[in-house]
Amino acid sequence: MTERPNILILQSDQHRYDCVGIHGHPLLETPHLDALATQGTRFSHAFCPIPVCIPTRNSLVYGVWPTKHLSIANWDTEAPRPARDDLAAWPNLLAEAGYRLGLVGKWHVHPTRGPEAFGHVEHVPLTQYRDWREAQGLSRYLTENRYFGCVDAEARPEQTQLAWGADRVIEMIRASANQQPFCISWCTDEPHPPCQPPEPYASMYPPDKIPPWPSYPDPLVGKPYIQGQQRRSWGIDGWTWEQWAPIVSRYLGIVRLLDDQIGRILAALEELGLAENTLVVYTPDHGDTCGGHGMFDKHYILYDDVVRVPLMIRWPGRVPAGAVCDAFVSNSLDLATTFCEAAAVPTPATFQGQSLLPLLAGDTTKARDDIYATYFGNQFGLYSQRMVRDRRWKYVYNATAEDELYDLAADPGEVHNRALDPSCADELARLRRRLVAWMEETEDPLLNGWTRGQLLEGRKL
Repeated sequence: MTERPNILILQSDQHRYDCVGIHGHPLLETPHLDALATQGTRFSHAFCPIPVCIPTRNSLVYGVWPTKHLSIANWDTEAPRPARDDLAAWPNLLAEAGYRLGLVGKWHVHPTRGPEAFGHVEHVPLTQYRDWREAQGLSRYLTENRYFGCVDAEARPEQTQLAWGADRVIEMIRASANQQPFCISWCTDEPHPPCQPPEPYASMYPPDKIPPWPSYPDPLVGKPYIQGQQRRSWGIDGWTWEQWAPIVSRYLGIVRLLDDQIGRILAALEELGLAENTLVVYTPDHGDTCGGHGMFDKHYILYDDVVRVPLMIRWPGRVPAGAVCDAFVSNSLDLATTFCEAAAVPTPATFQGQSLLPLLAGDTTKARDDIYATYFGNQFGLYSQRMVRDRRWKYVYNATAEDELYDLAADPGEVHNRALDPSCADELARLRRRLVAWMEETEDPLLNGWTRGQLLEGRKL
C-alpha cells in the first residue's frame, strides 16, 4: 500500500438517509451501498450543513459553513453569489501535492470558475450526456410531468444518465491507474427530481406496496405558515398517499439504478487492483422530502428528511470493516478535513470541520454532543433558519416565524411541534443557549443583538 491513498468520491443529489437497504428501508434494496458499508464504516448520524445543492457543495470544497463562504442559495434565485475567493479549497491543495484530479457530473460550486480552476485536469460535464443521448436516437429531455417525474420509456438502463456517468468514471479511473495518486469525483444529478427511471427499475417498487414515511401525514399544526405555502406553491396541498406513492416509487427506482452503477464502479476498482489503496466515500449533498410532511423537494425546512444523509467510507487497512459510527458528523465540512489528512496535506486554518479518521480509528474524544444545520431560503424568498439537534431533541430557530421543537424519541417523524409546550420549556431554553454558543463559535452573521435577545431573553415565542 502506498503512503497516500487514491480517493474516490461518489456524491449523489438528494438521497434520503432512510433510502438505503442497510438503513432498514422495508422495500428498497441497495446491495452495492450495503456492501460498501460492510466493507467499511457507515455513519448513522451524518447531517448536511444546509439542504441546498450549491451552498452545501461549496461547504465541501472550502470546508466551512455557508455563513463563512457566503454562497447561501442556488443560482437563479434571490441571493445568488459565488463563495468568497479568499478561502482555501482542498482540491487545489491535493493537486499541488501531486494528486491527479478529475470530476464527472455536476459542478455546482462556482458560476464561472470550473473544476479546472480548482486543480482538476479533467471534467466531464452532464451537458455531454444530452448530446450523447441524442446521438443514440433518444429525446434530449423528457418533458412529461416535469417536476414529479415519469417513466423513461425510451432508454435502456445502460442509456441512462447514471449509467453514462458511471461509464465515464470507469474510463477516468482506468486512465488514472498509472498516474497515482488520483482523486476522482462522481457528482450525479440523481435522485434529485424529476425521477425518470427506465424499466425494469420503474416497476421494481409498486406504489401500492410502499408505506408512508414516518413524517406523513403532517397537518402542520403549530408550524410556520411558509410550510403550508410550500405545499400550495407546488400544488400538492391535500395530496393523499396514493398520489404520492407513484412519485416515491420512481424515486426508489432511481436509487436502485444509482446503486447498480456504484457497483460497476467499485468492480472496476477491484479489476484494476486499486481497491486496496483507494479511500471510497459515498454521500449525497442533502436529503429530500419526496412526500415527507406532505412536501416536495427541500424548501423552508430543516426536518431530518432533508438534513440527515447516508455516509459510508471504505479504506482497507485503515477503516474498520462492518462498523457503525454513531457520532454526529457534518458530512461536507468533515469530509473536507478528512481528505486533507488522508492525503497528508496540512488542513487550512479556515476549515471548520473535524477529520473523520480519528472517529474511524475509535477515538471519540472530540465527538460532538450535537449537530447543526442552516437555511437561508431558496426560490421563494430569503427565510433564515438555524437548527441544533442532539440525541433526543431538535430545535429550529425560525427568524420570522414560529420556532420548532421536536422530541425525536417520541416523535421521530417530527410531526408535533413542542416549542410552546410548558413541559418542554427547559429543553427549549437549553437548546437556544447551545445554538447561540455555536453561532458565536462559527461567527454566524445572523447572531446580533436582536437574535441574541430572542434566543436568550425570552423575546421569541
